[in-house]
Amino acid sequence: MATVEQLARLVNGTVAGDGEVEITAARALKEAGPGEICFLDSAKAIGELQACRAAAAVVPMAVETAGIPLIRVEDPLLAFAAIFSHVHDLPPPEPPGIDPRAVVHATARIGADACIAPLAQIGAGTVIGDRCRIGAGVVIGRNCALADDVIIHPNAVLYDRTRVGHRVIIHAGAVIGADGFGYRMRGGRHIKVPQLGIVELGDDVEVGAGGAIDRSTFGVTRIGEGTKIDNLVQIAHNCQIGKHNILVSQVGIAGSSSTGDYVVMAGQAGAVDHVHIGKGAVIGAQAGVTKNVDPGDRMIGTPALRFRDFTLNMWTVSKLTEWRAELKRIKQHLGLDEKA
Repeated sequence: MATVEQLARLVNGTVAGDGEVEITAARALKEAGPGEICFLDSAKAIGELQACRAAAAVVPMAVETAGIPLIRVEDPLLAFAAIFSHVHDLPPPEPPGIDPRAVVHATARIGADACIAPLAQIGAGTVIGDRCRIGAGVVIGRNCALADDVIIHPNAVLYDRTRVGHRVIIHAGAVIGADGFGYRMRGGRHIKVPQLGIVELGDDVEVGAGGAIDRSTFGVTRIGEGTKIDNLVQIAHNCQIGKHNILVSQVGIAGSSSTGDYVVMAGQAGAVDHVHIGKGAVIGAQAGVTKNVDPGDRMIGTPALRFRDFTLNMWTVSKLTEWRAELKRIKQHLGLDEKA
């Protein structure tokens, strides 16, 4: 339990109203009740806050009053996350150390204050940075290199020679560095092309659960710093993904394609091989990119078109039945055969 004033100090917020109100829990806006605190991420939704039953709220600086005590902050979402952890006394991470049930090769190097969970396996020559947290059942191959403060959740797999930057998060079941999907037809059979390259994840990259990033054929499949990859995303061999991209669930990017910085690809969007998506482009949900995309373009549909062109096409299609009926009336008026 804490007062509104105490929680405000925790997040460097400003109190508006009674700071002595006691808070017992933190809940989402539509779930919060008496004695609980919620948050409002946008001042535009002030009506929802006025209708809720919460005892207090974390709000943007622009909100001055709402009939209950407020904690005004620059970023309500992050502030509320800190308050939630504090109020609910969430357990701290596991203490540093190597669990005796983990398998760490004698030539591997483990940094200071790292935590290696049960049944994790660390291969020969691999370097684990300071304060890394390696979850249960994680397999890290030979000669991998993890920088500091990396978090790898249970049962993720890093193939040999994978390189991981600072503060990277890899979620459960992700596979980094599997073979690229490359074959040649010889004598009526698919012959596997050796995949001899590696994967490199830049600083602050996050890879979602069940994601797959394939090693390059010879060089590096590279994910730029700050890029966030949702669950179940596939990035094929030789791809070069720019900095601070957002790749939403079930995105698929075929081999040797690339993106500029700050690209967004919405759910189930895909790109064929050997295309480039320019800086700041937005690819809509389920769009299929079949050719290069210029910087800043907004694309949708399959094959992907600029949003304006796609909208015009859809409007045209919606009018076809009406236009056909009108054409039939004109032909009848002129005494022409309908099939002429």
